[in-house]
Amino acid sequence: MTTLSNHVPDPRLITAYAEHRDSPLHRVNPWTKFGIVGALVLTVTVADALAILVGVYAATLVVYGVAGLPYKRLALWYTLPLLFIVSVAGPLAFLEPGTPIGGALGTPLGELSVTWEGAILFAELSCRSLTVVTFALTATMTTRYADIAYLLGRTLPSPIDQVALLTYRFTFVMIETLEDLVKAVLARGASLSEFWANRRTYARILGMTLLTAIERSERLVKSMEARGYDGDITLYGDVPRPPLRELVAVVACYVAVVGYALVAVYGVVSL
Repeated sequence: MTTLSNHVPDPRLITAYAEHRDSPLHRVNPWTKFGIVGALVLTVTVADALAILVGVYAATLVVYGVAGLPYKRLALWYTLPLLFIVSVAGPLAFLEPGTPIGGALGTPLGELSVTWEGAILFAELSCRSLTVVTFALTATMTTRYADIAYLLGRTLPSPIDQVALLTYRFTFVMIETLEDLVKAVLARGASLSEFWANRRTYARILGMTLLTAIERSERLVKSMEARGYDGDITLYGDVPRPPLRELVAVVACYVAVVGYALVAVYGVVSL
């Protein structure tokens, strides 16, 4: 039976990989992975060369493989990021001025053509997005939920930390409800390929699904309140400080990114 987890990151599967697998990246301190995520976001923000972005993305894929995570599942989970990339960066490939690639495409708005500069821009935006998505999935699939909850509780102010933790919990409810919808549609002989032709019907079904998910979430909140929840999730456990070698590695990453930004982007050179 087709499930949404084939194309949407499934928090149940992510949690299973984090709790029951063992790899070199699973043994890395959660604070270290948290710091690397920040350095990676900073890297793809300041890097303006396609070669560097491709190299960073390739390195991220290597780390994903070292963690023992499935590349096939990752490729399927790229569905949503690729939709975002195509919808945002796709038009830029036509609008970016430069040397055209091949012939022009006739449209009601005139002739459009993809330029080399537009293609490079599309590739850069794709590498930026997929790099962050890949490592974010790698970090969450190699870090136990208790450790993630502890990090959120220590780094986010209240009540944002509670919202983040409860949102994660309610994601399970939403995924299960949507999967029930997909199974019900397929069991009645419908096909998701006919979605656009019957979009109004599917819109009503999706609306009812969201209402059902909200009702289930409200019942979950009431059950939590009945068990003593008063707006604060007490986090039992502790995440130790990262060892010295990991701390040095994180600092080196930030120094390298800042150095690149000063030298390559802003033209600051050492005397």
